[in-house]
Amino acid sequence: MNSSPEIHHDAIQPSGLWRYPILRRYRFLVHRDLAATYSRDLHKWIIIAPVMGGIVGLLTTLLVKVILQWIWPPLLRLYIAHPMAIIPGLAAGFLVAGLLMQYFTANPNEHSTEEIIVSYHERQAAIRMRGFVPKLLAAVATVGSGGSAALEGPSIYGGGAIGSWLWGRFRRMGVKLEPRDRRILLISGAAAGMSAVFRAPLTGVIFALEMPYKDDMAHEALMPALLASVTAFATLASFMGAQPLFNFAASHTYTRQDLLWAALLGAGCGLITMPFTITFRHLREFVVRHRAPHWLKMTVGGVLTGLCGWAFLLLFPGHLVPLGPNYEAVPLILQHAHTSLELVAFAVLKLLATLFSLGVGGVSAMFVPLFLTGGALGTAFAQSVVHTGALNLFAAVGMAAFIAAGYKTPLTAVVFVAEATGGHAYIIPVLIGAAVAYAISGQASASGDQRLHEGVTVEELTKIRVRDVMRRHITAAGADWTLAQWAEATPRQDPHAAYPVLDNGRVVGTLTLSALSRVMPGQWSTTRVRAVMNPSWTQVDPDSTLQDALRLLMAHEKHLLVIVSPAGALQGILSQTDILAALNAAGDRDEMRAEEPAPELP
Repeated sequence: MNSSPEIHHDAIQPSGLWRYPILRRYRFLVHRDLAATYSRDLHKWIIIAPVMGGIVGLLTTLLVKVILQWIWPPLLRLYIAHPMAIIPGLAAGFLVAGLLMQYFTANPNEHSTEEIIVSYHERQAAIRMRGFVPKLLAAVATVGSGGSAALEGPSIYGGGAIGSWLWGRFRRMGVKLEPRDRRILLISGAAAGMSAVFRAPLTGVIFALEMPYKDDMAHEALMPALLASVTAFATLASFMGAQPLFNFAASHTYTRQDLLWAALLGAGCGLITMPFTITFRHLREFVVRHRAPHWLKMTVGGVLTGLCGWAFLLLFPGHLVPLGPNYEAVPLILQHAHTSLELVAFAVLKLLATLFSLGVGGVSAMFVPLFLTGGALGTAFAQSVVHTGALNLFAAVGMAAFIAAGYKTPLTAVVFVAEATGGHAYIIPVLIGAAVAYAISGQASASGDQRLHEGVTVEELTKIRVRDVMRRHITAAGADWTLAQWAEATPRQDPHAAYPVLDNGRVVGTLTLSALSRVMPGQWSTTRVRAVMNPSWTQVDPDSTLQDALRLLMAHEKHLLVIVSPAGALQGILSQTDILAALNAAGDRDEMRAEEPAPELP
């Protein structure tokens, strides 16, 4: 009887390349290195970032055409020919912007660059798209009617909002995106908007990375921001050309003495910018607190802004006026003769007009106003102090110094002056002036929401998800309980600094021990939890990393984060104690792994 041959598995020989012992021996090392190389999954941005950049580029092109080609040029001619038309024109434009913000957005005081920064730090990059179109229309009304602002505000906001929105759309399409990727898309979209509006892709990248912090950068968004910025720039350039926005010759060779003058000019710009930004923040806080309707605040701001433009034309009739996007003012300052008195008056009234335009809630940002103020003062400094013919050199230094001091973005300031003006020959003196202005101005910033750096990132926190360490067995308080009922129901062996408060199963606030300490013990039987709870609470996505969760806890100065279902039901809580416990556990595991003997190679 024939029997099948017995097969011995040891005798099976590998085929192909794996028949060579040395390749079999080191195959797992190659696999490990490749896994580490692509662990961050960067290749996903090769498609996502350019798609976003193209959309943002189209939006920015539309904004540029509407404001710079269709609205502002005829209005500017009207204002120069009939200066008295400035005040009613601005009042009407600001009234429209105020009505749009008050009745069509959730918070009329939140928009532009500030909303992007707040969303980055505190809301896991979520942007409410309901007010997207009204905010862009309000920006058109603010800038197009003559407000002392420019297009970077709506471009940065529009780009960031589109990035945040696309995160959700790509996730629904099955693209593997983490919660932290929404912050990356937010910053990358903002970079794309800045890149397109100034036709300066490197500036867009660096500004977006510097924007959230006063002394740090959002490093994680570097690659997607680069891809999105280049694509947005190329999109706008296909419609409007790729020439520098503010081109001027930079052929003068500077001397060592010029570098000293540049440092002195930077110091002066820093000293001027510091009180300006502090005053702007105080004015902004005052206006936000005031109970008058938003449209009324905006109308008053439009009138005051108009008075600044009218006063300047009354004193110095001509084509230079400190209003509107003011792109036309750059060649007027750099290429035409003006007295130092006129330039200083322009700078002073430009700063005042910016205070009134944006301090009352105008929808845009002050990048170009600071840029122009620095250019005017730098030119006046060259004429009256240095007595040199190299006016463009000191104009460039002044431009960079004001941006570096006002926005706490020194690298952006230098790159922007080089990219947008074509003044690459002035890099060294511009860098000196920007650095000195940044240092002299301290931490004063036009943005009240910029943060100092977050310190060293703990790598282990980026590897652990909230859902893995969140507390699911929760002691909660009923909103209608008395404090005495809460005290009876709360186990004393496991006290916490804060507890979630529920109403019909939904989270409505948090109850902190500090709030309880303000109620006399004799009133506990009659005081309801609802009366002393904090109605604000911070939610975190269960798929977020502990690094993101810690950022939220520090940003809001909260005792806990809440995890809820889409229906609003409480699923868990997370505190700093939970994060520290997870970090300690991860450290213990690392120590155990370090003590294990290394496996021998086959």
